[in-house]
Amino acid sequence: MKHVAPLRYGVIFKKAFCDPETFTAFVYDVLGIQLEIDKVETEKSFDPPIGKVDCRFDLFAEDVKNRTIVDIQHEKYADHYHRFLHYHCAAILQQAERSENYQAKLQVFTVVVLTGGDKHQVDMALTDFDPRTRTGKTLGEIPHKIVYLNPKYVTEATPEPLRQWLRAIEDTLDEVVNEAEYTNPHIQRVFAAIEQDHISPSERAKMFDEYNEEELKRTLFEEGVSKGKLEIARALLAEGMPIAMIVRVSGLSEAEIGAL
Repeated sequence: MKHVAPLRYGVIFKKAFCDPETFTAFVYDVLGIQLEIDKVETEKSFDPPIGKVDCRFDLFAEDVKNRTIVDIQHEKYADHYHRFLHYHCAAILQQAERSENYQAKLQVFTVVVLTGGDKHQVDMALTDFDPRTRTGKTLGEIPHKIVYLNPKYVTEATPEPLRQWLRAIEDTLDEVVNEAEYTNPHIQRVFAAIEQDHISPSERAKMFDEYNEEELKRTLFEEGVSKGKLEIARALLAEGMPIAMIVRVSGLSEAEIGAL
């Protein structure tokens, strides 16, 4: 058993996957693309920004030889499908200044890893930009893709080797992993990189900041829900609804309703 920092934190995810060998192995197992890179940029942004938003890519690598850009995002937002579509398009549009026409010189792939829940509850979802005929046949004109991964919903039907990667990410969330369960040497490399003893003081401080930000969001959400329940209960009382029924509808206790 190994004690590790959880991959729910952006600072830890970037620490684990900024290694070119690990990044390349993960991309190959997700996309089937063999990259040739010698560096992975973190917090990558374009200068000047594309459009009106300064997009920042968690992990960004450009393989010029194989004409490919891959960025990996690790975030939990309510608008993540729309947010990372914007990021993906920014990486395509940024190439316009080096192109003779609208065709991007480098194909762009965005991989989004969501370690929180998602209403669709699927292990993998794909946005494929290639045009299709009425019968569903692709034309092979546009290679760009966005892949959304969620380790929380991995099942026996999730194909290997992707399943092992997603299981490993989910396994870190309780901060203890049994490395003997994983045969992929690149996953072992991830576990070694995020071992608790290898987390620096500055990385730990960023983890605390991320944790406190998540707790603040959760508190504000719960306070908003509670306030909404009180407003509903107050309105139902004004309509003369029995307290027992208001308890069932609002989820509040009789004492809370009686204090209104």
